[in-house]
Amino acid sequence: MASSPFQSDNNSIQEVSERPIPLDQNVLQKHVAFFDRNHDGVVYPWETFQGFRAIGGGILLSIASGFLINVALSRKTRPGKFPSPLFPIEVKNIHMAKHGSDSGVYDTEGRFVPSKFEEIFKKHAKTYPDALTYDELKAMMKANREPKDYNGWVAAYTEWKILYDLCKDDQGLLRKETVRAVYDGSLFERMEKEHSEKKKKK
Repeated sequence: MASSPFQSDNNSIQEVSERPIPLDQNVLQKHVAFFDRNHDGVVYPWETFQGFRAIGGGILLSIASGFLINVALSRKTRPGKFPSPLFPIEVKNIHMAKHGSDSGVYDTEGRFVPSKFEEIFKKHAKTYPDALTYDELKAMMKANREPKDYNGWVAAYTEWKILYDLCKDDQGLLRKETVRAVYDGSLFERMEKEHSEKKKKK
């Protein structure tokens, strides 16, 4: 992936890496929209499952993610609506499901905050300036914890652990460009393409 600078326009297009974000969609929405497999603005558990399988997630991880993620986020993204047994997640309201004890790279409106992204590596990348070891990743999560925000602790740990397990390189490092790409959803698209190509070669 080419590493071009992050740019932000408060009123229109936000850009992360080389991919422009549509005018009506912020980066957090784009991050989640990958799992909206039929592009109807709603993510159901089976779509979350399909998304995880598409990027190389195992059966058990994909099933657990499809259930837990949708159960945790559905009601938060559907304010004023009666709870649905199908646990849909509305992409346009995903910023309402933002949890505490996170990195702060997304603001409360789902917009990308470049300074917070850079802060991850300035503060926690001790071994290499452009990558995190697993121990450094754990230290970052601990530093981000808000007092008694147990749900936030669990959510942050789960997100980063899955990212590390799926995306670490051969040296066990989580690269800066990988973390950058996950925040705008382009990583998922790249992983889906790579996973599809691997399956074709078998």
